Amino acid sequence: MKIKAAIGLVVLLFLSVTIFGQTPTKWRGPRANGIYPDKGLLKVWPAVGPQVLWTFDGLGQGFSAPVFTKDNIFVSGMSVDTGFMYKFTLNGKLVWRKMYGTEFKALWPGARACPTVVGDKLYILSGTGHLNCMSSVDGKTIWSKDVFKDFDGRQIQWSLNETVVVDGDKLYCSPGGVKDNVIALNRNTGALIWSCPAMGSKQGYCTPLLIDLPKRKLLVTMMATNIIGIDRETGKMLWNFAWTNQWAVHANTPLYYDKGLFCFSGYGQGNVKFTLSDDGSTITKDWANKSIDSKIGGAVLVNGFIYGSGDDDNPAWQCIDWKTGEQKYASKEIAKGNIIYADGKLYCYSDKGDLALAEANPAGFKIVSKIKVTQGTEYHWAHLVINNGILYLRHGNSLVAYKIK
Repeated sequence: MKIKAAIGLVVLLFLSVTIFGQTPTKWRGPRANGIYPDKGLLKVWPAVGPQVLWTFDGLGQGFSAPVFTKDNIFVSGMSVDTGFMYKFTLNGKLVWRKMYGTEFKALWPGARACPTVVGDKLYILSGTGHLNCMSSVDGKTIWSKDVFKDFDGRQIQWSLNETVVVDGDKLYCSPGGVKDNVIALNRNTGALIWSCPAMGSKQGYCTPLLIDLPKRKLLVTMMATNIIGIDRETGKMLWNFAWTNQWAVHANTPLYYDKGLFCFSGYGQGNVKFTLSDDGSTITKDWANKSIDSKIGGAVLVNGFIYGSGDDDNPAWQCIDWKTGEQKYASKEIAKGNIIYADGKLYCYSDKGDLALAEANPAGFKIVSKIKVTQGTEYHWAHLVINNGILYLRHGNSLVAYKIK
């Protein structure tokens, strides 16, 4: 019996390692919704802020956030006009720095997209349309595509900004072409599986959301002029909803919960909530308003309430009711920015460099701790990430690791 138990334990450990290694990293946390599962985190920070465990000051220009595997950290950066992938140990030691293609330097220069890592492979889409599959072990290129030349993709004003999404052996990307609007590739070879013309709209800076329903698997994304729902198996567009703004920028990944879909954009647009049908083939509009009109800051859904910041029209931190869209509060205590959630608290990073810990309470925006971020360069735009009790903040050239547990 002891031998059988030992064998069973070995098999279980092997399966756990295998499953973990094949789980794709995601933009905005393990469920792509800004919610992080860490527990036992500090409820209040020291006056000087959480302890800084380490910093790295050589990332180059960029606004992308780091992603994590069991033993390593991966993050992109730009030097002159070249995109580089950085691999670190969890204690901040640089393992390697490898080129992945040219990056965008014309307007707001810097690396945009996060890598997506699955086992021994890493995927990154540059702002200039270079889609690379690299070895996550040594950084060597396995295959590459140019979404402007190999497909009929089109550049957009501030360059492609999509963190590609992996689902099993499929990789999803949005070239934004008339014919190849959204595509699925074999992630191991780069071969085309399907191409969806959708509405023929250019890319909208959005990283897609994957939704698994009992009767269908959906890909939902926002292109320049439409929100679209696609069947992930066939590549068929099921529905679309006209959705645009002054600059055709829709950089926030939608939120999904219990057949509810929340989409939001800045530049005068605002937000809209839908209910999906049981098989995902249709949507019904529930409500819409102009409150959370975030350009790039994301939002989180916690206990039936949406938290996030507005922008030009409503530059306040806000809470709105998921069911009704009613605004519960609005506060300008700190400047607008991006937001994540973990262990009962909101983590807010303003575009003026404020890093704040706040209550997730619809009664009001209560900041319990706040510091000013002085490390790093240029714009405070990269989204926060929490991994194993450590808060990671990328500010331009610098990556900072704070101990928050």
